[in-house]
Amino acid sequence: MIFNIDEVTVYFPYDYIYKEQKDYMVELKRALDAKQHCMLEMPTGTGKTITLLSLITSYQIAHPEVPKLVYCTRTVPEMEKALEELDNLIKYRTKHLGDDGAKILALGLSSRRNMCVHPVISTESDRVTVDAKCRSITASWVRSRRDQDSNIEVCEFFDGFDQHGSQSLLEPGVYTLDNLRELGKKNRWCPYFTARHMIKFCNVVVYNYAYVIDPKISQLVSRDIEKESILVFDEAHNIDNVCIEALSVNFNKKTLEGANKNLATLGRAIEKCKETNKQQLEQEYARLVAGMRAE
Repeated sequence: MIFNIDEVTVYFPYDYIYKEQKDYMVELKRALDAKQHCMLEMPTGTGKTITLLSLITSYQIAHPEVPKLVYCTRTVPEMEKALEELDNLIKYRTKHLGDDGAKILALGLSSRRNMCVHPVISTESDRVTVDAKCRSITASWVRSRRDQDSNIEVCEFFDGFDQHGSQSLLEPGVYTLDNLRELGKKNRWCPYFTARHMIKFCNVVVYNYAYVIDPKISQLVSRDIEKESILVFDEAHNIDNVCIEALSVNFNKKTLEGANKNLATLGRAIEKCKETNKQQLEQEYARLVAGMRAE
């Protein structure tokens, strides 16, 4: 179904649209035109995701100055559902616009645990373990040591991405997590770092709330997102809990004792440096005075 909302031609991949969906689109467009925040709610089962995707991607065609849709979901299944709906939408658009309708790059980004294709690390189920093992074979200092010692293990998929993938662009299309893993295995590129690299070139990015809300993650992953982008939080009634989790720090007595011990060690190191510097200054002063007397 193709129809207009003001100047925007909307491509909707179904033969029938609910009144609630049309009303949703009208209010959403009003918010986009005003460049303001907007909270919208639709009854369960009325096609909220495809309604939102249809309107915003159509809005991007009418307004090329809107570079990117950043669609945030709470869970991986919700992410995959959004990408599946988007894929169907783009196929429908292509039927009516030809290849121009397919000129969109969209992908999903998740944690290393959900994207890793390393034969050993990918078998781990714990996110923290996967992250730690990944960093142990991809960190720059590890790879630098590998240049002097060939016995040091590094990740062939990260090396493949670093040597070739980081200089390449994905073809237009919609890439799910499975698509990226298959592409990674085929090209010997790390899917996780490939997706992170491609974010800056995408028209649509689908990932978890934390990639925007958590400052530790957003500074690494989302720093290249243009400020003119459209940001959507799906199922946002859970967002307060996500914010609390992202901005909270958990520690116990053992952590505090370890911190106290490290501070004591640091204090001793500082005092030793002070003493060393004091001796060096005194020696330098003595040499200076001796030189002046000799003159």
